[in-house]
Amino acid sequence: MRRLFFNFSLSFMCIYAWAQKKQPNIVFILADDLGIGDIEPYGQKYIKTPNINQLANEGMTFVNFYAGSTVCAPSRASLFTGQHTGHTKIRGNGEHPLDAEKQIFTQGLKKLGYHTGFFGKWGLGLKGSDSTPNQKGIDEFAGFLHHVDAHFQQPDSIDIFQNKSLEKLALNGQYANDYFVNRAISFIKNSTEIPFFLFVSLTIPHAELKLPKRFMLNQLKLDGTSKYPDEKAHSKAHYGAQKYPRAAYAGLVESIDAYTGYILDAIQSKGIDENTIIIFSSDNGTHVEGGRRMEDVHFFESSSIYRGIKRDLYTGGIKEPFIVRWPGKIQAHTTNDFTGAFWDLYPTFIELAGGTLANDDTIDGISLKNTLLGKPQKPHEYLYWEFHEFGGKQAVLKGDWKAIRLNVNKERFGKIELYNIAEDPAEKINLTEKFPDKTKEMTKLLDNIRTENETFNFKD
Repeated sequence: MRRLFFNFSLSFMCIYAWAQKKQPNIVFILADDLGIGDIEPYGQKYIKTPNINQLANEGMTFVNFYAGSTVCAPSRASLFTGQHTGHTKIRGNGEHPLDAEKQIFTQGLKKLGYHTGFFGKWGLGLKGSDSTPNQKGIDEFAGFLHHVDAHFQQPDSIDIFQNKSLEKLALNGQYANDYFVNRAISFIKNSTEIPFFLFVSLTIPHAELKLPKRFMLNQLKLDGTSKYPDEKAHSKAHYGAQKYPRAAYAGLVESIDAYTGYILDAIQSKGIDENTIIIFSSDNGTHVEGGRRMEDVHFFESSSIYRGIKRDLYTGGIKEPFIVRWPGKIQAHTTNDFTGAFWDLYPTFIELAGGTLANDDTIDGISLKNTLLGKPQKPHEYLYWEFHEFGGKQAVLKGDWKAIRLNVNKERFGKIELYNIAEDPAEKINLTEKFPDKTKEMTKLLDNIRTENETFNFKD
């Protein structure tokens, strides 16, 4: 009955949308494993990101925004489904498809009349499944169905939807992200009066620390050596060899900034700037892969002041840059401390497009439209995450209090760590013994939030 009501409410989205003067275009740029401290709006000192600075100066910068998970697939699943990882079908990495019966936001936008494009890393269903982009409301697609394929910057081929089928396209030495951004620019240039949604799902700075020469040159001295101290060469293993991992990582971040600039230029050249919302974020915290070390994370302060990196549920693993620009609608050069997460984007996009989700209780997110427009915003009661690697982890954030439980597979109802992140944002002081009542409250939340899942469950 609930699903029937949801479908019924969606059927009226188009009618509601016709009453709107003009639906905005929406462009979402998502980096892969970019730490919150890796870009200048969040304090980066070494890596230059002028185009992302422009987004921040002309838009709203969120300082308390969180990814859906601490690794890519569940983070993206949370974004598309509007559900946290206690409710999504995909709660960990691997080639798991989205729920065939659960509509995602691109399908909702299609019903509202949007033309949709996705270029980059998908990782939410392989060919032959019922969870490929073309089956989930995406009109134009080129990228990686398999998330492991996205680890390499010059792949032999990518997946592409053309001639009404999914096929392979040879790249012939081209860098994948160059191709994705060129496709995104063509998508913008070919746009018509029909509103569009564009997802640019970059595969960097994750994994292989390899990049086009034009982005590496700025990271080197005149003699061709890295301008960063204490470089430690990475020998060729799963990922390619890299003599200067710090320089390469910085170059990858600066390439993300350049790609963002290309997209901004395309929107402005098309004359659709004032009716286009641009969002910039990352799927989870920074990594130590492909030759990158914890010493490099600390050097760049990639996690900012926060504890943790990718695969942690400490703040550095899940707190992300989140910048939104909409000229004339979002007040320029503003900072927002609203506590939100990826699962808020589904209802936000639908409402911005003129639709409504009515009383759909399969959605954990809340629309951020009021926040973006400077109006009073309903807060979350709590945010929740779970992660099924490294012994299993859970975390819940309620107000200023955050609880983390580790080794959940061994101790399903084991002890938690308790932090007051307002007073201790680096999560250094465990307060479980000092605040036993708060510990009990947060423990109860961890014990009862999640639903069982056919693939991702903690062991008793």
